[in-house]
Amino acid sequence: MLLLLRMAKYLPVPASDPVLELYLRMNVAPYVLRFLRGNQGGRAVDNSASYGQFCPVAMAAEILGARWTIVLLRELLCGSVRFSDLRRGVTKMSPALLSKRLKELEEAGVLRVVRGVSGNNEYHLTEAGEDLRPVIMGIGNWGQAWVESRVSLRNLDPSLLMWDMRRGLDLRAVPDRRCTIQFLYPELSEKDRNWWIVVEGGKADLCSTDPGFETDLLLQSSLRSMTMIWMGLSTLKKEQESGDLSIDGDPALARTIQSWLALSPFARVPRRVA
Repeated sequence: MLLLLRMAKYLPVPASDPVLELYLRMNVAPYVLRFLRGNQGGRAVDNSASYGQFCPVAMAAEILGARWTIVLLRELLCGSVRFSDLRRGVTKMSPALLSKRLKELEEAGVLRVVRGVSGNNEYHLTEAGEDLRPVIMGIGNWGQAWVESRVSLRNLDPSLLMWDMRRGLDLRAVPDRRCTIQFLYPELSEKDRNWWIVVEGGKADLCSTDPGFETDLLLQSSLRSMTMIWMGLSTLKKEQESGDLSIDGDPALARTIQSWLALSPFARVPRRVA
């Protein structure tokens, strides 16, 4: 009974107890074991949201179920390690809440904080964090298959869309020179209307202000149309034929756009609802 109470309430457990260690290894998911070990320092843990169950599903849900945690894990799994980059993927999340969730994931053993070459903190997934990749991908696959597109498209966000497209860009398919690609969404406010992706030296930078380079390719569409393309709900060809997308500029860059403008990793999941 004491063991079950400890597991349910995340109380510290002695690492030296071999019977406890064997039980946890055999019956509890590895990330829960890491979480329990991570709290051996006697740090107070908030149990107000506890399900009070020893089931591994309930235990994992206590770690992963807080608001924004799943979305933050998506960003970490996509390769963002700096606080500023994580912010660009969760723009509607306050910096204070982001810091709190990162700390919670660190305490749970899902990520570790390391000092980067610039001297700033970086957030790297541990083995337990990487083990969540199929879980997060599975949630995304389910959302793509079963959430109606009209519901998804209520949440249009130009900064998230452009950040996703920038990191999904296939740099191998872009000419070996500086390329400046502009995206124009005429219906948006002035601050959200223009975006540039500058590819140079094997890197892609996203700019919301004019970088000062000559534009090689201009894509003009509604934000809805470009989001539908990214999500696999439409295609470049369909949007061009309907007049909702125009592409102007370097013919070679325009001709190869389907090679370098990668889609969402969930775009090819078959839709089960409209």
